[in-house]
Amino acid sequence: MTAPTRSSYDVVVIGGGAAGLSGAVALGRARRSVLVIDDGTPRNAPADGVHTLLGHEGVPPLALLAAGREEAARYGAEIVPARVATAGRTPDGFHVVLADGTAVAARRLLVASGLTDELPGVPGLADRWGREVLHCPYCHGWEVRDQPIGVLGTGPLSVHQALMWRQWTDDLTLFRHAMPELTDEQAEQFDARGITVVHERVTGLTVAGDRLTGVALADGAVVPCAALAVTPLFTARAAFLDGLGITPIERERDGQVVGTVVPVDETGATPVPGVWAAGNVTTPAQQVVGAADAGVRAGAAVNADLTAEETAAAVAARRAAREWDERYAQTGRVRSGEPDTELVRHVADLTPGSALDLGCGEGGAAVWLAARGWRVTAADISRVALGRAARHAADAGVADRIDWQRHDLATSFPGGSYDLVSAQFLHSWADMPRERILRSAAAAVAPGGVLLIEGHAGSPHREEGEDHPGVRFPTPPEVIASLRLPEGDWEVLLSEEHERTQLGPDGTPRTRTDSTVMLRRLPR
Repeated sequence: MTAPTRSSYDVVVIGGGAAGLSGAVALGRARRSVLVIDDGTPRNAPADGVHTLLGHEGVPPLALLAAGREEAARYGAEIVPARVATAGRTPDGFHVVLADGTAVAARRLLVASGLTDELPGVPGLADRWGREVLHCPYCHGWEVRDQPIGVLGTGPLSVHQALMWRQWTDDLTLFRHAMPELTDEQAEQFDARGITVVHERVTGLTVAGDRLTGVALADGAVVPCAALAVTPLFTARAAFLDGLGITPIERERDGQVVGTVVPVDETGATPVPGVWAAGNVTTPAQQVVGAADAGVRAGAAVNADLTAEETAAAVAARRAAREWDERYAQTGRVRSGEPDTELVRHVADLTPGSALDLGCGEGGAAVWLAARGWRVTAADISRVALGRAARHAADAGVADRIDWQRHDLATSFPGGSYDLVSAQFLHSWADMPRERILRSAAAAVAPGGVLLIEGHAGSPHREEGEDHPGVRFPTPPEVIASLRLPEGDWEVLLSEEHERTQLGPDGTPRTRTDSTVMLRRLPR
């Protein structure tokens, strides 16, 4: 099986039919990262061709899907043949788990998993499904025109179905089978249209030369028939959505339950924010052209939602950067300029290589690393801090070993992979997705490399002048769990809490509890 190339995507599309691939094309053209997960069981695979699709009349279903996959891939979408086992909510969006246990993250989901046709319990129907056993006259009526056609009665809707199929043939038989008695009005309509009604129950089909020839009845009679129209129970393929609290609802027509659907609004949005659905999983009678249209519209709605989120994040980042710049500008130095003692203790014996320092501030750690032979990429949100750090590096004679980069880590992240990734006290009084940032930090560690995370730990701190009043900081095991590291890919080198003494706002000593987590990514 082709595996996903990334651990996280803007959008995961579940289902690679007309709706899913059309949504993927729209999202790919919008420059979104897209993963399409398709189990390779298209509902219309048995059909000879797709009909009423302008410009593609009669195209074989599998050929149409192959072309759609090529088009989606042209715009960067990844197509993975797999089955989705479960989907769930995370603080940053969603996680999707495949049948083989592979998990990927997504900011949004587009469900286009289609439906299952549950056929009436008549022997032989499934073998001829999509060939001579049909359900949609607009999809198949032309191909069986002017031949003897039967309609298998399963409920009140079969009356409408028979009257519709009469348009394609003069030789039409309604087999009442499991449907109620006709009303006087219905009987008159059938008589006026020349539709024969058979009241005996159907027991099977007769086939000769791999073609349907007739419908067998309980009394032993066989009614000649070249095609048989049925009304399946259209069941939404959505069991994997249980973990999100999305439950399909029943859909009725003419007083008959015709199946289940995932409920959506006019844009395809489900009741769960961040999840859209399109195609037959929401509308059983939708043809390929309608499913494709629904997929495009849902894809556009997903992109609009992501754009709104990104705009809000950009505004928040701009405000946070301004606040950090003001904080640094208020004094000549916010920090001591020295590296954190835990960093020194745990990194001093490592062989120098490439390092990433996240939230570098005024550069104490980056300058120390560079002086010991590391090639350092140092990132911070504050231009004031980065400027001060660059001067510090120049004074120390290591300016050529440090690449200073400005990032709001909530919206952008340094590229590349590193032998050491260090996140020292990556906290903010502003809203910051720390867990997601730390997962990005883990992803940036090269095989054989080390991730070092230092932060506050324990109960909320409520002292006067605190940057994070009332915040509960995670314990080391909670930090490790939040990283969602693939099993067998990492080893824990250190997971501990320790106390340190610092001066409070009034100058008096106070004890703080901090945590240190050190992990090594195993070589491949």
